[in-house]
Amino acid sequence: QEEAMTMADTIAVMNAGRVEQMGAPIDLYEHPVTTFVANFLGQSNLIKGQLTGKVGGDTMLEVHGQRMAMPTARVHTDRDEVWVGVRPEKMQISRAGTSVEGENAMTGVVTDASYIGVSTQYLVALPWGQEVSIFSQNLSTEGPLGAGDDVVLHWNPAHTFALDSTQDAAAGAEKVEGDE
Repeated sequence: QEEAMTMADTIAVMNAGRVEQMGAPIDLYEHPVTTFVANFLGQSNLIKGQLTGKVGGDTMLEVHGQRMAMPTARVHTDRDEVWVGVRPEKMQISRAGTSVEGENAMTGVVTDASYIGVSTQYLVALPWGQEVSIFSQNLSTEGPLGAGDDVVLHWNPAHTFALDSTQDAAAGAEKVEGDE
């Protein structure tokens, strides 16, 4: 996948002999239209949500009681129940209590932190039990957060996308040996 992303002007992501999405690599990565494409090209956090209305060029949504916004152009379904998507590197992680005005946000608890030099990969348990991934640049001189830390996850609403909730949230994800 990485080779195709770096060498091609146009790529097609195929699933079971069918084209899921075709276009420039950046468009497919930044604007996936199916869960398969969202997971096949990189990683995506997909969380159940509900579209609740429109205000100007934005669509309002609710994720487990938390109100959020996103550009209407990034909604790729006619259904009200959606997978709300955001890529791990688009999310920021802050200690609980941090103010994040104008951003989509949710709280959680760090379950794992893997320091890899240039960044730290976090797994964070959300209040309803789902785990999400965050790739955070190591900009702090305090060091990474640790397991058990209460945090706020936040991101620019423009990085949010919505996909059809009837699609398999794991479609396109890399299979681990032993998965059936």
